[in-house]
Amino acid sequence: MMDPRRPFTTAQANAAGISRDVLASARYRRLFRGVHIRAGFEIDLRTWIAAASLLLPPDAAVSHTTAMRLYGFEPTAVHPLEFSTNTRHQRRIPGIVLHRRLGSLHPRDVSGFPTLGPDRTFVDVAQRISLPELVSFGDHLVHRQLTTPDDLRAYAETHHIDGVRRARRIAPLVRAGAESPQETRVRLMLRFGRLPEPEVNAEIRDADGAFIARGNLVYRAWKVVVEYDGFHHLRDRRTWQHDLRRRELLEAAGWIVIVITAADLERPASVPARAHDALTRRGYEGPAPVHSVLWQGWFAA
Repeated sequence: MMDPRRPFTTAQANAAGISRDVLASARYRRLFRGVHIRAGFEIDLRTWIAAASLLLPPDAAVSHTTAMRLYGFEPTAVHPLEFSTNTRHQRRIPGIVLHRRLGSLHPRDVSGFPTLGPDRTFVDVAQRISLPELVSFGDHLVHRQLTTPDDLRAYAETHHIDGVRRARRIAPLVRAGAESPQETRVRLMLRFGRLPEPEVNAEIRDADGAFIARGNLVYRAWKVVVEYDGFHHLRDRRTWQHDLRRRELLEAAGWIVIVITAADLERPASVPARAHDALTRRGYEGPAPVHSVLWQGWFAA
């Protein structure tokens, strides 16, 4: 029996006794030519993938930016649904990009769909998205325990596929410990602003070794911690008080805490400037931040 909550083809509808006139009524919604779903159900990414799969070769696997989304990372730009196949002859379907690949695909099951692996996806999208977004995606995959920085670098070094040269250059920037794309963005703002690279989500302890807190971006040698706070206006009172107490403990132990919010990212040059000011107050003698053309393009656009 046909599941009304899932997409189905016109042929499946006809076999279930649903005429073309009924399919064209408000009771049903067309997703692609020849694929429909019962009206009233939420249409999410998995619904679209299931609908597209009804029209694709049997070996088609979710790939590229659609695989990014299935792995829980939302690209900045909107892309059509993307799949990969080894099948030679393909039909063109509006809203779907089907990449023909010569090498074996080796998909894995992700949310019930054959999907190219996380390392392969990192390489596949390397030429599509900006450096900060690609590093953020790599950090996300590591945080979700889908790969490791070493495995990601090794994959890029040992494979010869489209996008691998850029992936080889960028994979060494991926770090373990990052917990959000904006946290990664702040780290890259500092690094490409020519400041020292901080530790990521590192433990901070007092002189006796007792745990104080974990810091987002830690400059241990100078006792400066840079925190990205994307939810400062959404916290409940108890969480807000906990965060205040945590920062009080850090400051009492001699740490300078720099808090970066989403509003600060709209003034990107202020981020490395504030970190540099704190570092110099602690004896850092390096030069002021540099905002190159690339830096401006990545963070100030």
